[in-house]
Amino acid sequence: MLTQLATNYLFAVVRGKDRQDGFKISEACSQGGIKNLEVTYTTPEAGKVIQDLREVLTDQKVVIGAGTILDDITARAAILSGAQFVVSPHFDLKIAKVCNRYAIPYLPGCGSVTEILQALESGVDVVKLFPGGLLGASFIKDVHGPIPHVEMMPSGGVSLDNLDRWLENGAWGVGVGSALTKGVATAGYQSVVTEAEKFVSRLKELQK
Repeated sequence: MLTQLATNYLFAVVRGKDRQDGFKISEACSQGGIKNLEVTYTTPEAGKVIQDLREVLTDQKVVIGAGTILDDITARAAILSGAQFVVSPHFDLKIAKVCNRYAIPYLPGCGSVTEILQALESGVDVVKLFPGGLLGASFIKDVHGPIPHVEMMPSGGVSLDNLDRWLENGAWGVGVGSALTKGVATAGYQSVVTEAEKFVSRLKELQK
């Protein structure tokens, strides 16, 4: 699963206003070519959204996960709803244990070397750098000095303009949120498809 997530590289961080909105945004991201879909639990009925997406999106390369998981109880509920990976804004040992129990990748939010080491010690393979915009792309390169084996994925602050810097500094993947949905209010869900396509195109250009 981690291999597929890394290959897909781009994570769409989906924050829907309701179940339908969450589904529509996720579907649009998929249509635009983004294969990692992180349905955040700030979305009402997020578990249902995950179930709906697992039923409809049958492409084997699409990986549907749960984001903004704050505790182990919610993590278990998300996994039982079909989440294929779990993301949290912080590191939580109880969440790590639940994910290990069900063999589901856990990407905890870390903002310091201490937190990163705690996550690694719990069996985590990839950490989410949060807030990515505050830490900056060079944080990855700096951490790789003393801890070269850790894989890091920024979330927050990732844009078309700075995607190249994240890649250059060794990001394992990137989480993209508001940059994908900025036009929904005025142009509808097709705008999400368009923005997703821009990110996919830019990534291919940079990976040549």
